[in-house]
Amino acid sequence: MKNVDYIIVGDGYAALFFAHQLIRNNKSFVIYSESRKSASQVSAGIINPVVLKKFTTFWLAQQQIDFLKSTLQEIESYTGKNYLVQAPIHRVFHDENEQKLWLKKSDNNELSQFLNKEFERVDVVNNPFNTGKVNQSARLDVNGFFNDFFLFFEENKQLIKEKFDYHKLNVSESVYSDVSFKNIIFCEGMGVKENPYFSDIPVNPNKGHHIKVRLSEAIPQNLTIKKKHFLFPTHNDLYFYGGTYDREQLHHHIDESAVEQLVNGLSEVYPYDFEISEVNFGFRPTVKDRRPIIGVHPENKNLYVFNGLGARGILNGCYFSKSLYDFIENNIPLHEEVSLSRFR
Repeated sequence: MKNVDYIIVGDGYAALFFAHQLIRNNKSFVIYSESRKSASQVSAGIINPVVLKKFTTFWLAQQQIDFLKSTLQEIESYTGKNYLVQAPIHRVFHDENEQKLWLKKSDNNELSQFLNKEFERVDVVNNPFNTGKVNQSARLDVNGFFNDFFLFFEENKQLIKEKFDYHKLNVSESVYSDVSFKNIIFCEGMGVKENPYFSDIPVNPNKGHHIKVRLSEAIPQNLTIKKKHFLFPTHNDLYFYGGTYDREQLHHHIDESAVEQLVNGLSEVYPYDFEISEVNFGFRPTVKDRRPIIGVHPENKNLYVFNGLGARGILNGCYFSKSLYDFIENNIPLHEEVSLSRFR
């Protein structure tokens, strides 16, 4: 029988950032991963403090950005790499009215540190009205982040590559299969709908597609272009373009209308030839009030849920992983806006 402080179920941002909290606090754990690409693992990795449709910000944006930067430095101490890619977002303006709105919003106290007042022209892409740079925006090296974390878990015998079987869980004895535990954290994304303990939490799937493309004319490497979707260089001379949002077409295969939407969007901002190399999709777990869902099971006090990170999985996963750890280990109450109890 193996004894651990924690079992983590899941392999996206919630699971990995919570695992980091356990590593930095010398807690023992195992993590169950089905070894298939989660929504987190096919995400763009955009780190962005601004809602780029309306030029607004969101709850705790600055605190989340600051906490992510310090957390990635802590992670670097054991993986040997920092996954923060300094490639700020350049929002392509549709017209002069958007330029004026950007400048007006940049005088707002909440937004002044994020909206750069100096407009810039970007080579190669269509931007007749220039672009606005989002200060403090960046990207996460998604492939490196997940690959290195799983390698670290494997080397430390913390990774179990199998689907978690709820029938093997004895809650009253705190035993799962041949593992004795103190607490289980369920970080399953949309997989939570199969979880008999938390299947009723109100997370809804939002399907997102992106394409990887080869461009005939390279765009600058040190930035991220945003008009309808995000465009940026990735590995092997490919570029990421996406992602879409769809709450209706929830089947588990590629939706051609989403691919068409991406091709049209890319053609609008990129006037040269391109070739699609691959198409990916995932299901983001979203919540109506746009807040994560974190908490303890009402009867089984050794079972916890960490879900509903939505489109801001990196920032939400990083920041609230510490809130969950402090809730469990230090009895620090969860913020009522993210607590599971708001639905009970």
